Amino acid sequence: MQSNQPVGIVGAGSFGTAIANLLSYNTEVLLFSRQAALVDKINQQHTHFDLQLSERVRATNDIEELAQKCKLIFPIVPSVNFREMVRSIAPYLRPNHILIHGTKGFDVHGTEEGDLQSTRIKREHVYTMSEVIQELSTVVRVGCLSGPNLAREIMDGQPTATVIASKFDEVISLGKKVLSSKHFHVFGNYDLLGAELAGALKNMIAIGSGLLKGKGLGKNIQAMLITRGWTEMIYFGKAMGATSKAFFGTAGIGDLVATATSKNSRNFTFGYRLGQGEKVEDIKKTMPELAEGVRTLQIAKHLAQEYNLKVPITEMLYNLVFHDYDFDRVIDFLMTYPYDVDVDFL
Repeated sequence: MQSNQPVGIVGAGSFGTAIANLLSYNTEVLLFSRQAALVDKINQQHTHFDLQLSERVRATNDIEELAQKCKLIFPIVPSVNFREMVRSIAPYLRPNHILIHGTKGFDVHGTEEGDLQSTRIKREHVYTMSEVIQELSTVVRVGCLSGPNLAREIMDGQPTATVIASKFDEVISLGKKVLSSKHFHVFGNYDLLGAELAGALKNMIAIGSGLLKGKGLGKNIQAMLITRGWTEMIYFGKAMGATSKAFFGTAGIGDLVATATSKNSRNFTFGYRLGQGEKVEDIKKTMPELAEGVRTLQIAKHLAQEYNLKVPITEMLYNLVFHDYDFDRVIDFLMTYPYDVDVDFL
């Protein structure tokens, strides 16, 4: 990548905006948004989400311009919109582009997604974001940005670490080069699938953790839910072809701890509000950005059935969110479930 070439960001949500400002420590940044008014605001006022943006960040609503000017691109949009986004940029992508996505969720394709609860979904219908990129574009060198990346903390300049996962050394090294700073340490990982799965699945557990907090329960039961939920994440990963390595690192347990314990996490907040007695649809309507874990729960329920996995935490959370199960009944189930051993995946 040429030294004067900007790095592209597709998606001006809170995380995309936070990453854009991080990148600006090291390079010029081109930030794409479909909203013309937002593009004008960013370019004229250099602010977004109450964050003062570097003047090295420029916004555009021209996706072709971004693809032509940027060899390295970070797509960071909700999973439900990811396929549409890749379709829009794919005609302008070439094999020499490098894409590192920052989306933590699943794409569902090849079946009717209108009702994820009733439609039968199998692994063949479920795509990671890197799989979507490779299916719809000529890009070969892909990676994902994973790890404990709470957007609000990054915006506030707090230190954190992240993971660039890819099968390609060049993707990892380039990601480290443009993102590393005194506030942001970047690790590399070759298990792309594991990192993507960990990033998606931990959002479900964060909803459960927030729900317990909203119900007024303490750290002991929260710790049990997080650790047993992490175990279930590993079960899913192994069934879907990943190694367990990514789940033990920053992209796995690190991201899970941050997301499942922070009020700055959308998924934790969703669960907390659910625990406080709000209805799912009301929470969805009043949250400014999607809590990915809600959709992930629906998809994981189908995958658990396909792989015949014993995942009581996932089942419990699914029933709480989508079937309004009695909470005391669920806690009783959690406490009395006949777990065979504490650790059985090593």
